[in-house]
Amino acid sequence: SMENTGEQVVCLMAYHLLFGMFVWSYWKTIFTLPMNPSKEFHLSYAEKELLEREPRGEAHQEVLRRAAKDLPIYTRTMSGAIRYCDRCQLIKPDRCHHCSVCDKCILKMDHHCPWVNNCVGFSNYKFFLLFLAYSLLYCLFIAATDLQYFIKFWTNGLPDTQAKFHIMFLFFAAAMFSVSLSSLFGYHCWLVSKNKSTLEAFRSPVFRHGTDKNGFSLGFSKNMRQVFGDEKKYWLLPIFSSLGDGCSFPTCLVNQDPEQPSTPAGLSSTAKNPENHQFPAKPLRESQSHLLTDSQSWTESSTNPGKCKAGMSNPALTMENET
Repeated sequence: SMENTGEQVVCLMAYHLLFGMFVWSYWKTIFTLPMNPSKEFHLSYAEKELLEREPRGEAHQEVLRRAAKDLPIYTRTMSGAIRYCDRCQLIKPDRCHHCSVCDKCILKMDHHCPWVNNCVGFSNYKFFLLFLAYSLLYCLFIAATDLQYFIKFWTNGLPDTQAKFHIMFLFFAAAMFSVSLSSLFGYHCWLVSKNKSTLEAFRSPVFRHGTDKNGFSLGFSKNMRQVFGDEKKYWLLPIFSSLGDGCSFPTCLVNQDPEQPSTPAGLSSTAKNPENHQFPAKPLRESQSHLLTDSQSWTESSTNPGKCKAGMSNPALTMENET
């Protein structure tokens, strides 16, 4: 329907560019395997045997206590216990959840997406966001370039050929997908800005001091960098550049969140009693630990530096199984 050759060339180039990025992102979202917890979070064979033999009591908790004392975990169950998966027989890292479809524990699980037939988590969340962004741009581009011919369809300005029905169908399809994709993409942009997953948006993570819906938020800029990485040249490409290892994450419990008050809700009583600070230091990967360099540290770090060593045991924790 286009008569101008320059318009045809520009539209074809823009179309194939958006289509190529859309397919690339979609492919990476589908075929990138979800990451599972590392071996350090799995119970040893001897610990598994002890759990099977011992009744659910103090001896049962002691096994979990020895297994979890050196792990970099902050989140707890609603009852304040260590998050343990009976199916995978492992202690769940922070933000890790068991997917009933994949039957595996997925690092930083966001949701299981039927449209990509894959779990969206730490390993492919950036790809999923780019897939939403490029599919939205793809549909908007089609709707925008088709609009003038769609108007001509209703004003009888198009030749009476079969192509006129293709134009009408194309505009309706592109416009409807644009509406649905814009709402979904906008929602996930909000999640990234707050450093939340879909699961955490519906059920806030629980820490030692209680529920904290912004427990992982480090500020807008750092939240973006945690997902997209430090090098902006890779932000728009479906190439893995997220910071961290997926097993441990910086939290405002260790370094205060600049978006929140200096003392989190429910923490005033523990701040007066240093013995209640039982958080182990997180062994963050170098690429992620620098996100915390300009944040305020716990007062405890200066008053009692011996408690901030990695691998610190925490006998005060109450532990139980969580399915």
